[in-house]
Amino acid sequence: MAKMNPFRIDVPQADLDDLRERLARTRWPDELPGTGWSYGVPSGYARELADYWRTAYDWRAHEAALNEFPQFTTEIDGQNIHFLHVRSPEPDALPLILTHGWPGSIAEFMKVIGPLTDPRAHGGDPADAFHVVAPSLPGFGFSGPTRETGWSPSRVARAWAELMSRLGYDRYGAQGGDTGSVVSPEVGRVAPGNVVGVHVNGALGFPTFQPGEADGMTETELARLALYTDHDRSGYAMIQSTRPQTLAFGLHDSPAGQLAWIAEKFKEWTDPAHDLPEQAVDRDQLLTDVSIYWFTGTAASSARLYKEGAAEWGRANEKSGVPTGVAVFPGDAAIRRFAERENNVIHWSEFDRGGHFAAMEAPDLLIADVRAFFRLVR
Repeated sequence: MAKMNPFRIDVPQADLDDLRERLARTRWPDELPGTGWSYGVPSGYARELADYWRTAYDWRAHEAALNEFPQFTTEIDGQNIHFLHVRSPEPDALPLILTHGWPGSIAEFMKVIGPLTDPRAHGGDPADAFHVVAPSLPGFGFSGPTRETGWSPSRVARAWAELMSRLGYDRYGAQGGDTGSVVSPEVGRVAPGNVVGVHVNGALGFPTFQPGEADGMTETELARLALYTDHDRSGYAMIQSTRPQTLAFGLHDSPAGQLAWIAEKFKEWTDPAHDLPEQAVDRDQLLTDVSIYWFTGTAASSARLYKEGAAEWGRANEKSGVPTGVAVFPGDAAIRRFAERENNVIHWSEFDRGGHFAAMEAPDLLIADVRAFFRLVR
């Protein structure tokens, strides 16, 4: 039996001191007046957020909050894998593996783990309880860095199936957003006899851009289709899927650079009803996420996921027979006809509040939808 090692987050004080010193010495770039966010993160915004990170944000408090969840590491396929494993007090709880994406981390799930594992204590039905397993993606946070090439989403899915097997779970669900919405359905393909259902938030399936593909689409669907060709939104992915190592010199050496690179995605992908990231997500939770990247030095290895996965983007898969649920939040590019090409979609929800980081922005809606979907397949 592969060894499971108990794990606690314990960032050395010297690393905290170094972060504050680097932030204080940041060489800030100039910017053009009156351009707002159209050229990227405004220097004024980045300076204010970095100053808060340096002087007011309390990493130790959030480190302690994360350490309230039982954590472990194990080696799978030659890679160290870190994961939260929070068992429900309900004996009949369904195991559920949660997968984050980039630029996310296990910090995304801090508001959903309690209600998912112990609904009775959060005003819910104990019949909806889950045993939650939340791994850090290979190369991300405390699962990083990766030590070799080849860690594509499909390889991650095989590792997740192995992790659940090692934990003794032979019947479980999979849920994820962003990269998790790619990995989770793949877990269902890898272990169809074990996965009772897959739930994703975000896009599932890609357009082929063949003639007639958009015929009969609603205005909402056409707007989502346009997101796939919005190069302003995809520039980061083009860099990370081609030259992640070059990018990493700036992100790994400059906390202000790492902060701006991630904060821009929170501005771009959170609920479009909000003007600034901290209006959509808790500022401290956002900085906990950024801090995990910084303290673990995983700017390079997390970006490599895009390089490793580029060959699988848009690749046709065999249709999965695993029941699948989709939650669509504002700003997501999910279109049902694309999702149904390769997935057995039995549940589809659309929300007018929240965004790409649903577990942080609208945890109540995500929790309710996960519960509703898994009631169909438990």
